Amino acid sequence: MDKFAALEPTRLYSSSTSATNKRASRAQPISRWIGKLPADIHLLVLNHLPIPDIPAYARASRATAGLSRDEKVWERRWNDLSITRHALDDTLDDLESKQKPKASPCSPPTIPVDDDFGDFTSAPRMPSVPSLSAAFTSFALTDASPGKQTFRTRYTRAHSILNKCLAPLKQPPHAVLSALTPLIGVSLLSQARSLRLLGFFLSPRVQPVRNWDILLAALKAAIDRFDVSLLTAFDAADSRGDEVMMREAARASWEVWPGIGDWEMGKVWAEKREILYEQGRWNPLANFTEENTLDFTPMDEFMASVIRALEEHGTRAVFVFPPAAGVLIGFAERVANEVVGEYIAPLLTRAREISNALYLTAVAASFRESWRIVDVLTTLSSHFSHKDKDKAEDVVFMMFEPNMDEYLDEEIESLKQAFEVICKEWARSTLALASHGLPTQAQQTRFLTAQNPALMKRTVLASFTDVLLLPVTIVPRTVGAGVVAVGGAVGGAVGAVGTGMVQGIAMLNPQRWVGGTGSVNNAKEYTSFGLRDAEGEAAVFEIGADEEGGDDGVDESSMAQSSTRDTVPIDSTNTAATSFTPFTFGTSQSNVASSTSATKATLAPTGNLDLLLSLDVALQLIHADRDALKRLEIFASYPGHYGIRVRETIEEAFCEMLGVLCNRHLEKGFGIATERMNSYKPAEHEETASVAPLLQFFELVHIGDTIQSMVQVFFDKELAPYIDKTDFLNVVVREKKRFENTLDDCVAAGLNAGTQVLMNQVEHIILTLTKPREYYPPEDAPLELGPTQGCTEAIRCLDTHCKLLKGSTSKEVLEVFYQEVGIRLLAILQKHIKRQIISLNGGFQVIADLNAYYSFIASLKVPNITADFSHLKMLGHVFVVEDAKDLAQIVRDVTRYGGAYRPEDIYEFIQRRADWKKIEKTVDKTMYNLSFKEDCIVC
Repeated sequence: MDKFAALEPTRLYSSSTSATNKRASRAQPISRWIGKLPADIHLLVLNHLPIPDIPAYARASRATAGLSRDEKVWERRWNDLSITRHALDDTLDDLESKQKPKASPCSPPTIPVDDDFGDFTSAPRMPSVPSLSAAFTSFALTDASPGKQTFRTRYTRAHSILNKCLAPLKQPPHAVLSALTPLIGVSLLSQARSLRLLGFFLSPRVQPVRNWDILLAALKAAIDRFDVSLLTAFDAADSRGDEVMMREAARASWEVWPGIGDWEMGKVWAEKREILYEQGRWNPLANFTEENTLDFTPMDEFMASVIRALEEHGTRAVFVFPPAAGVLIGFAERVANEVVGEYIAPLLTRAREISNALYLTAVAASFRESWRIVDVLTTLSSHFSHKDKDKAEDVVFMMFEPNMDEYLDEEIESLKQAFEVICKEWARSTLALASHGLPTQAQQTRFLTAQNPALMKRTVLASFTDVLLLPVTIVPRTVGAGVVAVGGAVGGAVGAVGTGMVQGIAMLNPQRWVGGTGSVNNAKEYTSFGLRDAEGEAAVFEIGADEEGGDDGVDESSMAQSSTRDTVPIDSTNTAATSFTPFTFGTSQSNVASSTSATKATLAPTGNLDLLLSLDVALQLIHADRDALKRLEIFASYPGHYGIRVRETIEEAFCEMLGVLCNRHLEKGFGIATERMNSYKPAEHEETASVAPLLQFFELVHIGDTIQSMVQVFFDKELAPYIDKTDFLNVVVREKKRFENTLDDCVAAGLNAGTQVLMNQVEHIILTLTKPREYYPPEDAPLELGPTQGCTEAIRCLDTHCKLLKGSTSKEVLEVFYQEVGIRLLAILQKHIKRQIISLNGGFQVIADLNAYYSFIASLKVPNITADFSHLKMLGHVFVVEDAKDLAQIVRDVTRYGGAYRPEDIYEFIQRRADWKKIEKTVDKTMYNLSFKEDCIVC
């Protein structure tokens, strides 16, 4: 049994998958060696071996013969001819057809006889070195199946056809083209394609014959002579205007061009265009008027001439030259650099000498005018791909690049100067108005006196949004168009809220947002309000007529009522109603006082707190940033390095505006307002129903909230397309968040100070209006169960100020404010009760006051504070309980007050009873089961 081996288990029915895998494994080539080298090395040698040496290599052995027939070798050789890549198959077929012998019609018919000897008379002489076809007939073609197109058979055919065209290259240089003409054809295009094919055939990668380098030099000389003749024919056709002949010569020249350097024919054609030599016809300085302002009418005429030249010559270039030659783009580059660029350079230099603002306008307008070149290029050719369009845009981009660094730097610097001028002008105006003093009527608030402040804010924001959508004049013209008509619609929404909204809204006049084109005096849609400022100068505000339709669902009737109610005579100018004239960078700043200390010293009266913030200043800052942004938007599509710089400048401009608005206006104004409220003393003022600094602070809160809403609208409309709003690391998003947080902190700090001022006022009211025996009336005095005068006035003061804050802050901030008011009022009332002497009849008066306070707190809808005042209301019952034992039981009942008061706390309150001395012993004995006088012994 040991002689028998165990049988291996086998599958009777193998799956088709396993059979396929086995066949695939058998089909995989096995690496073998030929001599001392692997087959891969031999294939690498064959790929670099000249064609005449391949037959000798194939005869070395059977293995090398088989390897020389490998398709990888002949695929590389076929690809080196570039016939398929450059679509030269038709040219090869034409050469083959021309080489076929034509049958003679006079020769008699013969019968072919196969005698196994062949035709000795027609047999060619055997060369000393075997040719490719002769060497391969005996060993290479036998394995090729009939009709099968392999790379080897395709190359063999091409080799045999092109080899017959090499004989004329041995002729003298001047006779080569004449000798080649019968073989390659008569037409220029066929000759060019045939010469190009011969150039590929004699390339170093193919090396078809032994003397390929000599023949290649002769072929290049012939091609140069051919190209010169084509250039001569092209010039002659160009002078005659024969576009068909120009097209034929250009395409033939493009076919024989080796692709190194510039294409001579396209370059020569572009250099002969007259537009490149007419710079003296145009004067760039003609774009400046006598008043040193810009008027681009001369540049319009210049660009119109350039556009006509581009259209005329570009149309011919598109028809004549091959699209791949890029002659149109090259010609446009020369026109842009040598004509348009040379025109723009002195224009910008002169604008820079006049002023920075004029320079910025000139740069943006010049680029906009130059962009017309791109529009023309894209319309000339209907075959423009996306890549070709990018090349057309690069023409203008590259032409304008020398001006970009200076422009982007100057844009930010000029914007900073503009912000500085606005802030200093605001400081100067507030100081001047505060020093002259304002009448009471001019100090009226605007949002607080409106019936619906939220409606007024929506109207302002709707008008502000319309202003942002107004077109911006980039290229200055002599005549403005359509400004007044648009202004009527925008001003209509503003006028609906009445003249009380003059502050800031004057900036919404479109005349101030479109670069001053057009005259305000010609606008019939506007009603001018003459206002006199503190220095006696007149300021004109334009308030538009009502729109026919409502905006954002706003009720027109309510708007009309608000307009009627808020209309006040404007005899003197409130700083809040001061509209600054458009600033210039040359404004003298010698009389501008910008120090914070001077401002605080002058604004000592709390009645001038509403001078601290201005919608007009915010609108001017946004307007200046919008002007810069609209100029930068023109360059937003810039590629590469300058595209990144443009986007960074857009972000920097917005961040700069937020920084100035936050640090130099809002934060400064709220800080001064908070200091004024902290220094307010209620005893020094006769008015008790309202707290003047708190009312004016609430107006500042409304203005701040409106400014924040305008910044948000501006951000959504103008900045959102250039940044990712969800990217919390973006510098704009972070700066905007910092602006919002700073405004919230300022409002919170002001509300904290305002709450303290309000509660001081409430405590002052309660102390001054509460009579000495308010809660200890005489026995015969009639009992009135209504709240006392002090309670009524305190509640009226609280209710007035709490309602004024609605609509200006978020619900969360409002709830915190209400809660703080409730907590502080609770402490004031407890302190107030502990100061009184309360009789049984006075206890009912206490309960009446506590019920009134509870009703007010319940209207605020803050659950925590409402519960606390409910417990305080229950505490009032201890003053109307006559029996001492019952009183003691009430004091000990902790659950009665929800755990808000301990018995010790209630014990302090009942000590304020008028009969406390009578009931003290009984209450103590009932509560603690002892009497201090009897049971306590002091040693």
